Amino acid sequence: MLYRNAEAKKVDPVKKVDLPAGAVAKKGSSVKKPEPKPTRPWTEPLQQDFDRIFSVGEECISGPELQTLLTAKGRGSESTGFNLYDGFEPSGRMHIAQGVFKAMNVNKCTYEGTNATFVFWVADWFALMNDKMGGDLEKIRTVGHYLIEVWKAAGMDLSNVVFKWASEEITTHADKYWPTMLDVARRFNVTRIKKCCQIMGRLEGSLTAAQILYPLMQCTDVFFLKADICQLGVDQRKVNMLAREYCDAAGIKHKPIILSHHMLYGLKAGQEKMSKSDPDSAVFMEDSAADVERKIMNAYCPIVAEVAAGATDGEPLDAGKESMHLKGDGLKNPCLDYIENIIFSPPGATFSAGSTTFQDYGAVRDAFLSKQISEDELKRGLIIELNRLLEPVRSHFDTNENAKNLLSLVQQYKKESASSITEKVVRRLNLVELKKVPAGAHLVFAPLPSGSPTLQSAMDVLTLLQAAEDRPCVLLLSDWTARVCNSCDADLKAIAAYHSVFVASLKALKPRLMENVQVLLQSDAILADPSNYWISVINVGRHFMLDDIMGPSMKDSEGVGRVIGRLMQVADAAGVEPASIAMADSEDTKIEGNLVTEFFGKKLPSLSAPSVSFQTLPSLRLQPERESDALRNENDEYFLLDDPKV
Repeated sequence: MLYRNAEAKKVDPVKKVDLPAGAVAKKGSSVKKPEPKPTRPWTEPLQQDFDRIFSVGEECISGPELQTLLTAKGRGSESTGFNLYDGFEPSGRMHIAQGVFKAMNVNKCTYEGTNATFVFWVADWFALMNDKMGGDLEKIRTVGHYLIEVWKAAGMDLSNVVFKWASEEITTHADKYWPTMLDVARRFNVTRIKKCCQIMGRLEGSLTAAQILYPLMQCTDVFFLKADICQLGVDQRKVNMLAREYCDAAGIKHKPIILSHHMLYGLKAGQEKMSKSDPDSAVFMEDSAADVERKIMNAYCPIVAEVAAGATDGEPLDAGKESMHLKGDGLKNPCLDYIENIIFSPPGATFSAGSTTFQDYGAVRDAFLSKQISEDELKRGLIIELNRLLEPVRSHFDTNENAKNLLSLVQQYKKESASSITEKVVRRLNLVELKKVPAGAHLVFAPLPSGSPTLQSAMDVLTLLQAAEDRPCVLLLSDWTARVCNSCDADLKAIAAYHSVFVASLKALKPRLMENVQVLLQSDAILADPSNYWISVINVGRHFMLDDIMGPSMKDSEGVGRVIGRLMQVADAAGVEPASIAMADSEDTKIEGNLVTEFFGKKLPSLSAPSVSFQTLPSLRLQPERESDALRNENDEYFLLDDPKV
């Protein structure tokens, strides 16, 4: 087991305490520096809590931080406690790693008196977006309650467990969740986020734009749920590290601890982890005793590693090299993996194979590798133990009326999903239906805010609005896009001030034209129906490859906010459902206009795609454009809308 940033399993008490922010008085001030609170004494019960929680992780970042957390918020502290979190999508199936293994880990983390709460993020919103259970949220929630019953039957102590439903939490607190996501996005470039996308098994060049969104949202979950510890699998390590990096960028002092549990191997050769799509790659919680026996007896169970580090292809290993390679995960034997991480997970567990009862995993492994017990004996012993763990779950769903009813409904939903082929509903913000905008409008996007609103930008927008002919006009002020693109350093007051000056200038320059223009603030529109809006943003991202969204001019070294901004622009257009859109004629706007046209044509066939025109705008530049900004002088300045000299 790897203990990151810890020299040994037991870590010495942390004695140093950081001073609170602002504790140091300014030079010459008479204010005294407050004394830091003394660190609580490190006790044996705290050490036991530390050892038990630490044992859950194949990797912990970091041991000393975990100890500091337990000192501040753990057993016997005045704090309300600390939070761990993991998430799951109610998809209808749960394998043994999610069921029994997770139940054991949760019980270790929330052991009586530990002062810990385990928060499960029930990703029903994502299941809705993925069209699970026909996109019926009530059915999805039923599946979620079924999975909770599985955990209860598997022995999870729910007294310190909280289930938060994403559909409720994200929608109810959209004004907090999505701005946090936008803030996360604006602080990273495309290169950094691409590294997180490996958790989805995607190679660079084959990423959809939505796969850039997912790690940003998962990072947001950590802070939205106020998680002190991210207790997910090692496959989620990169995105959890993103959360720690965000703390550095955003000036957040206390970083989330990453406690990553081991990912059990699939039962077939070469499967690094279990797969829900392959019923024979894992033991599932609803499997019968006969299913368990069949799967384990057919499971991959090597006694010698097939490929050894340092060995030549096709060349047999000598005894010394073989012995060295068999340490650690070189064997990748799923049967031994189950025994180590499931059977021996509870304290005091034993395992019997053949005529021998073993007290620890190491003894089982040594006996198997030395052929003291055969593969058949190992597997027979494992089958007995797995059925012993699963039998309470089977019994619960046989005897408990509520559980039995939930199981019956889930089985019915699966049959309905398998037998019916329905057209997927493409969700979107519908501002016409919400009476926020007129039908068949002409849409213009205001420029992103800057510290210097110019007369040129105002005249550009007025020219685009005049292309409406007789249609009603909507001018969209993209304040949330401005935030994610880091306009005005994402300062909300500066963004609002820019929009105030800009709109006032438009009305002063062309009062009659502006009488027929509806000014729409993007954040107000989004918050009218945030769930459908962000589902549409993600659906836009799923439709387009990342390279298509970025185009030839956008580089990986640029902020990922520009990618998110373009996805939002398409979703904004889908929400307004305009008859026409006018844009300035440039390489970037042509990419953006083409994205809108394609998405309407391919994903919103029931709507008429807007006609997108690219306008050549008159220039108010006082001097010919210079080759370099360094050559510019004051005579080249644009007229500024807030310049009193003008």
